[in-house]
Amino acid sequence: MNRPSILFLNVLIIATCGLVYELLAGTLASYVLGDSITQFSLIIGLYLSALGVGAWLSRYITDQLARRFVEIELAVALLGGMSAPILFISFGQLRFFPVFLYGLVFLLGSMVGLEIPLLMRILKDKLEFADLISKVLTFDYLGSLLGSILFPLLLVPKLGLVRTSLLFGLLNAIVGIWATYLLQDMIEKGTSLLRAKAIVVVLLLVVAFIKADTLTSFAEDSLYADEIIYSKTTPYQRIVITRARSGFQLFLNGHLQFSSADEYRYHEALVHPAMLVHHAPKRVLVLGGGDGLALREVLKHSSVTEVVLVDLDPAMTNLSASFSMIAELNGKSFQDPRVKVVNQDAMIWIENSNDKFDTAIIDFPDPNSFSLGKLYTTRFYKLLKQRLLPDATVAIQSTSPLFARSSYWCIVRTIEAAGFMVKPYQTTVPSFGVWGFVLASVKPFQQPQKIGQKFSSSSQLRFLNDETLSGLFIFSSDMSPVPVEINRLDNQTLVRYYEADWKKWE
Repeated sequence: MNRPSILFLNVLIIATCGLVYELLAGTLASYVLGDSITQFSLIIGLYLSALGVGAWLSRYITDQLARRFVEIELAVALLGGMSAPILFISFGQLRFFPVFLYGLVFLLGSMVGLEIPLLMRILKDKLEFADLISKVLTFDYLGSLLGSILFPLLLVPKLGLVRTSLLFGLLNAIVGIWATYLLQDMIEKGTSLLRAKAIVVVLLLVVAFIKADTLTSFAEDSLYADEIIYSKTTPYQRIVITRARSGFQLFLNGHLQFSSADEYRYHEALVHPAMLVHHAPKRVLVLGGGDGLALREVLKHSSVTEVVLVDLDPAMTNLSASFSMIAELNGKSFQDPRVKVVNQDAMIWIENSNDKFDTAIIDFPDPNSFSLGKLYTTRFYKLLKQRLLPDATVAIQSTSPLFARSSYWCIVRTIEAAGFMVKPYQTTVPSFGVWGFVLASVKPFQQPQKIGQKFSSSSQLRFLNDETLSGLFIFSSDMSPVPVEINRLDNQTLVRYYEADWKKWE
């Protein structure tokens, strides 16, 4: 293979690595800052503009082009390869983390933007201009395509974010070493020193790759107050479980989902009002709730003959099978023969399913991103209505009416706009504070007054009784309704409310 052909292969690798670094930064930004669409949009825009800045700056490199190319390649290898662990660690240490994140992305993009023009200038005497431009851009775009396919389908699920970052840093470093041989006649002197630098970079990245779990643990130790006893990166989220004296806690993408010490208050309040209003629900739909805790409460009702649980991430619904503490907490609910688990996007599933249910329990994470916000839109609730029998009841977790007042009432009004009768309610969960829910039905209904005798003989409620049940529907003045817009698929106003509400409490 001649030198131009090999250098075009380098372009492919450089473009692939650059795209992967960009996706890593966008993923990490959405994990720790929320709002994945906004973060990815900012990261992509910043990275592309930085490529342009790098290309413009390349005009000022006028001599020793081959040496400068290798030096920049090694710098990209080190900075890009270490970008994921650096960002993980800095998030827990820096108050100005977003500025640091965007600065790192811009610096990486600028360095990658320098490389392609330098290679073109190195090759300009070897090829016709039209042929040079077409081949460089072709391999550049092919590299971006390759990176975009590999990242979600293979790299993150198999290696995780930190090892993916380090692996592609190694690829960049190998390109740098390769270039010292390929361009040896153009580097002229000091080649051995350049190779020594490249070998040092490779060794650093190899050691970091081997110690990736240690790096990740070190970074996460600064994010969580308690000891981390389980962690896993899935194609959809980062799952972390910590242990404290009072019990253990589950976090998804850094956001607390429950504490074993008080989750029963949340899940009893979420599930039982809807189940009691229906009187005798047989077929129950649970959307979200992959931890099985809402499922545990549903199965306490002796009338239930079938439960379909739809959760996107199989790592969540399988968690209790490999983590006995979760299985014990959810009462081994996934082993109940009445339960059917579907790992699919809830919006796609309800659109395509023909099943009908007596009761639906919706336990999605808070709408802190557009991907989650779609599950709180009029479109989603209208699709949900098609999966319900005429007298069906629905309960929906709806964030805090105290800390996120506009967000909560936006959810309430959106459910109403989709054609449901609603009764808002709330309770206090020590780990979260005051938390809100919505009880809904297509037909007018009365709020439940008594617990009654609807549970299997072995089931007990730790929180709800007749008095606390009626108190759920009482709101203090500081949680009363406020004017809000309806959350629709084309405006996602709820996500903006949510960001503004919770920012006041940071």
